[in-house]
Amino acid sequence: MGSAIYAVQLRRHRRARRYTLRIHPSRREAILTMPPRGNLSDAREFAERHGAWIAARLGGLPKAVPFAAGTLLPLRHVSHKIVHRAGERGTVWAETRDSGEKILCVAGGVEHVERRVLDFLKREARRELTRVSNHYAEMLGVKVTRISIRDQSSRWGSCTSAGALSFSWRLILAPPYVLDYLAAHEVAHLVEMNHSPRFWRVVGRICPHTERAKKWLDVHGNNLHRYGVRD
Repeated sequence: MGSAIYAVQLRRHRRARRYTLRIHPSRREAILTMPPRGNLSDAREFAERHGAWIAARLGGLPKAVPFAAGTLLPLRHVSHKIVHRAGERGTVWAETRDSGEKILCVAGGVEHVERRVLDFLKREARRELTRVSNHYAEMLGVKVTRISIRDQSSRWGSCTSAGALSFSWRLILAPPYVLDYLAAHEVAHLVEMNHSPRFWRVVGRICPHTERAKKWLDVHGNNLHRYGVRD
């Protein structure tokens, strides 16, 4: 790795058959997964052997954009400038200035700006994803039992056979049709718990912009992970 030092988070997974590395884009760290019978010595050797890969992937991440006054944030893919309103009551709300500029106002102490913006985005994501997920569930005659909002690094959403859906809050930063597609995708798993041609036919039947959304995520999805993090 040269003179650079990188922290590597080690995880043991009961289903892992070999050592693997991946990059968590929002936490900006490498994660090494080891099999149940693996040992720390082999894990360290594996990480060191792939040091150049780790350095290249971490160095290639898009520039971090922390939640702070002055930051431009793509709420629903529309640029909003974070503005600190220390003397006002409330938490976070959106406004449009006379000039047409969209702003996200954050009340209270400056030390609370980061947390309040994140909480606001999670609430908005939950509200939108709950609405569209229930809409698609009604179309397909299935039932959503729970919706969780997280910061998943390897996938945008997931679904269990019991009807529990999980989504990344970062979808609220994407165009609405992308969030809409992810909801349709996960709800469709309640009909087909796989990615077979039958599954994709279900998704295509209820979500006509599937291919458009998939292409947007392929091109721009990784960029969403830079918001709300610090270098």
